[in-house]
Amino acid sequence: MSIEINAKKMNSKKNINKVLVFAFLLGTFALVSSCDYDRRTTGWEYFDDMAHSTAYESYTTNPNFADGKTMQPPVVGTIPRGIVPYAYEKTDKDRTLAAVTLVNELDVNKENLQRGEKMYGVYCLQCHGEKGDGQGALYVNKKYPYPPASLLSDKMLPASDGDMYHVITVGHGIMAEHGSMIKSEDRWKITMYIKEELQK
Repeated sequence: MSIEINAKKMNSKKNINKVLVFAFLLGTFALVSSCDYDRRTTGWEYFDDMAHSTAYESYTTNPNFADGKTMQPPVVGTIPRGIVPYAYEKTDKDRTLAAVTLVNELDVNKENLQRGEKMYGVYCLQCHGEKGDGQGALYVNKKYPYPPASLLSDKMLPASDGDMYHVITVGHGIMAEHGSMIKSEDRWKITMYIKEELQK
C-alpha cells in the first residue's frame, strides 16, 4: 500500500515537473520568437488598431462632411462650458461703458497676483514687455513692426480695471482679442497684476 502511494507521489511529481518544463520551454520560445533582429521593421503588431488609427486626423480631408474638412466649427450659438458670453463689443462706446461698469471682484492677494503674473508672461509679455513698457521681444527683435502700447503711459495709468479687462477680452486697435484664449478669472488676475505690480 505504501509502495503504491509512493509511486503515485512520484508520478505526480514527474507530471508537475513535465508541466513546469513545458511551460518554461513555451515561455522561452515565445520570448525568442518575439525578438526581431531586423531594424527595418517594427516587428509583429499584436494590436494594430492602436498603431494605425482609423479615425481622421484634425487637419486632414474628410469625405463625411460637405466642406471636406475633418475639424468642424462649433454649432452657431454654442457656448463652451464655463464661459459666460461677454456683453460688450469692440467699440469705443462699449469700452467706455465697460470701463465704468465692470468691477474686479477678486481679492488682491499673493496667490492671485502670482497667477496674474504667470498669465501675463504667457499672453502679454511678448508684446508689452516684462516691465509693461511696450518693449516686448517681438517688437525689440523687429519681428513686429508696430510698437505695442506701453502700459505705463499717461493714457494707461489711470485706466480702470474694467477698461483693461475689456481690452484684453475684445482687443483694441491692432491688439487681437484674448477672451477666447484666457479664462475670465485669469483676465481679471492679469489686470490685477498690471495695476498692482507693473503700474506701481
